[in-house]
Amino acid sequence: MSTVQIPDYKTNSFFGLEDKWIETASGELTHYHEMGQGTPILFLHGSGTGVSAAANWWLNLPQISEQARCIAIDSIGYGQTVVAEGTAYGIRAWVDHAVRTLDALGIEKTWLVGNSLGGWLAFQMVLDYPERVLGIVSMGTGGAMQTAALKAHANPELSEAGIRKTLEMFVVNKSLVTDELVKVRFEAAKNDYASDRLHDVVSARDRDRFEFPLDFEKMKDINIPVLLIHGVQDVVIPISRTWDILNIVPLADAHIFNQCGHWSQVEKAEEFNIVIKQYLQIHNS
Repeated sequence: MSTVQIPDYKTNSFFGLEDKWIETASGELTHYHEMGQGTPILFLHGSGTGVSAAANWWLNLPQISEQARCIAIDSIGYGQTVVAEGTAYGIRAWVDHAVRTLDALGIEKTWLVGNSLGGWLAFQMVLDYPERVLGIVSMGTGGAMQTAALKAHANPELSEAGIRKTLEMFVVNKSLVTDELVKVRFEAAKNDYASDRLHDVVSARDRDRFEFPLDFEKMKDINIPVLLIHGVQDVVIPISRTWDILNIVPLADAHIFNQCGHWSQVEKAEEFNIVIKQYLQIHNS
């Protein structure tokens, strides 16, 4: 591997997370956050303007890390992860990056917790690398056919007003979308725009929605614990997505939050953390 210089960057103090970096390929430096000890859990964030591991998981890592080793990565094309020249994006590329990160960290098998796009990646990872996955927790699993909200999600508006509009689409309780949260997401989004990544990653995601959807026939053979989490009022990924997967994956269970949108790990953070910890405790015993 070639040596890649660590960027002069520090995650905004709003999120309260320490920055870590690891070289995962030649010219590729993965930015991540890590807390806790024990059974590893790899957290895979969703997509969107200004998204990052910190912006998805800041309310969850401190609590869940009380009983597990929590690792939240910025996928290639997102956040602060440095990519090699010519890097291609897409479902398999994001999965392979996650596996490279596990290899670099010396982790043989892990739990996966994924939100939206991250849930899609979690299921694809168990199809492609079943020997690496202990179990899956997926919230509002991505890869569903386009809704009106998803179409808007595919054409992000790079402004504080645009960021606010997107985040408010994720929640029922709009008061969670504070001025400070909008500001830090906007600063991250400008980084996406400046490096010409935003268009590339959104295009790759939406291309694979049609060209490389989850293979439900293969998912019938998934034999690890799976917990599906969904908000009843999710307008980005309809709750029927969870019902469809629940009827395909033999060992899948579901937890449904009412008065909750697409961002269950934020909107129902306290309950979400309890649900995850209890599920992991039962299925790690």
